[in-house]
Amino acid sequence: MNAFLAAAVLGLAGATAAQAFLPARPASVTLQPDDKAGRLAVMVDGREAFVYQYAPTLDLPHYGPLNSPGGRNMLVRKTEPYPHHRSFWFADTVRPKGGREASLYNAYYSGLEISPKTAYEAPFKDRIRHLEFVRLEAKGGRAVVEARLVWEMDAGRPLLEERRTMTVHALGGGEYFLDLAFKLTALDEEVEFRSDDVHYAWPYVRLEKRWSGEGGGTILSDTGAAGEAATNMQVAKWVDVSNTVEGETAGVAVFQYPDGANHRWLTREYGCFGPRRPDGVSGKPFVLLKGGTIRQRVGVLVHTGDAKSGRVAERYDDYAKDKFR
Repeated sequence: MNAFLAAAVLGLAGATAAQAFLPARPASVTLQPDDKAGRLAVMVDGREAFVYQYAPTLDLPHYGPLNSPGGRNMLVRKTEPYPHHRSFWFADTVRPKGGREASLYNAYYSGLEISPKTAYEAPFKDRIRHLEFVRLEAKGGRAVVEARLVWEMDAGRPLLEERRTMTVHALGGGEYFLDLAFKLTALDEEVEFRSDDVHYAWPYVRLEKRWSGEGGGTILSDTGAAGEAATNMQVAKWVDVSNTVEGETAGVAVFQYPDGANHRWLTREYGCFGPRRPDGVSGKPFVLLKGGTIRQRVGVLVHTGDAKSGRVAERYDDYAKDKFR
């Protein structure tokens, strides 16, 4: 999870394949944390690219908005249907040994009900809580954000510690890349993961309808499969969704870092998509022993054009070979 290459100038004699994807002009990434508001804005070339939302009143931290190279938000804000969706998020359904099941995907519904079946607010009985930033560092076209979180139930019973590391790379022309690593550690007791085949991804991304397949966009995987019917529950290295909105053609690609295992994907024409865990621990309960860990690493590319003109396949290959470190 640590880094692409630093920014370089295109066209240098003997440029490597990785260098071909670096900006022609020096790019910049800056961080603007606001602890009072509970938001960390990530600026690429002086413009807000996306925001990490971690306010204590939230059921779980998440990312949003996520802006296209042209500055248009690509993720849902008001998530109807499924108001528990959080734009771009990482969560699961878990159960401590001998305890009840706590669905942190659905932590929203554990809050104070203010409108029957549709609206809830803090305090939340079950939640994922941001604890602190361990590292906030930005220099040139690269930034690193490391955060510590806790997954808890019953209004404060800690189950899992999460360490999340995000490396952001400015690619020029408003494009950017997030290299994300999630590490979960069982704290004081063993924890069973309960998510099924249908209702989870690690992580989820939910696009605005106008960017989605329902809005005329294209879901495409590295295998050449297109659309929900051909990509959902299929093994893939990456999935891209692109569309033309207000004259701008752009897309979001999610990369599964190669770990020697098959990862099947959740894809939905209405805008949700993301990779699942490896087949051996996906769609069936498994237990993480006390002190045990499980990891997931993904890349998120926000690019101009469709998958072909956005060079998604080439960029995935360089990511998989760690050429961007």
